Amino acid sequence: MDAIVIGKFGGPEVLEYREVPKPTPEHGQALIKVKAFGLNHAEMHMRKGEWDEWNPISGLECVGVVEACPGEEVEVGSKVVGVMGGMGRNRPGGYGEFVNVPVTNVIPLETKLPWEQLAALPEVYCVAWSCLCTILDLQHWETLLIRGATSTLGQAALNLAVNAGAKVTATTRREARFDMLKKMGAVDVKREQSELSNQFATTSTGGKPPRFDKILNLIGNRVLLESIRLTHPGGRMLQAGWLGGLEPIADFNPMIQMESGVHFSLFHSKVLGTPDFPLSRIPLQDIVRKIENGEWDAKPTHVFEYKDIHNAHRMLDSHEAGGKIVVKH
Repeated sequence: MDAIVIGKFGGPEVLEYREVPKPTPEHGQALIKVKAFGLNHAEMHMRKGEWDEWNPISGLECVGVVEACPGEEVEVGSKVVGVMGGMGRNRPGGYGEFVNVPVTNVIPLETKLPWEQLAALPEVYCVAWSCLCTILDLQHWETLLIRGATSTLGQAALNLAVNAGAKVTATTRREARFDMLKKMGAVDVKREQSELSNQFATTSTGGKPPRFDKILNLIGNRVLLESIRLTHPGGRMLQAGWLGGLEPIADFNPMIQMESGVHFSLFHSKVLGTPDFPLSRIPLQDIVRKIENGEWDAKPTHVFEYKDIHNAHRMLDSHEAGGKIVVKH
């Protein structure tokens, strides 16, 4: 079968097209004929040799049709999404013509969305729902700050949070995107930067910056401590992205730098499909229906052909995509 392989670590040019053996599924796996796949920033870091775990055939997600399933957990011919379950990390991922995926990480869907549009949804909506509804336990009318809201994950989280009735403040480093975020339902939008608290009006808070019930930090370690300071005592701050880079916090001392009573959590998408975070809990079919009905705009901003993977990764590296990048067969 055809596959895109990381030949060595480096820029987009290190991705190679190769003929590799077609995988054979075992019990507990489904063989998917890949129709399209979304790109993720983790795959950029894997290609560069900056990730903790990687497979030469990358790809954390895909959409396609089930070709075989020895255990019959998923019907052959079903339209499905596959997400994580070791894809692109400790097993070949979605950058191949076919991919074996654990059945715990396969979701059958009924949808008329074109493949390239469906491919923009699995990872970001599964992660966003897990962050907001499982870890943050977001409730109606709670205040939520999303840092990095114009990322694909940020936009998915904003849709879900507004739908849940939360009052969302969103940040972005692109002021041209302020109107977009407000149209999506954010009650306030701020320019993303260090010392974000300086942008908030403080007259109503006694000269102190406001604090939020919940915070979803997609920027990463660079703003972790500040995000904790912006969270109410008893509130929750969740880090689930690293848009600002992977550098660790230097000389981190929790006793001095952390606020008392703030709950800090981490979410890594590699746990999707595990017993603690089963995909069966995620209402992806309902999410897809909302998108089909035009309630949310979740179209990819860039669609590339399979033979144009180098330009797709150049767009990924630029951080200027403004939304999801999808590659279709």
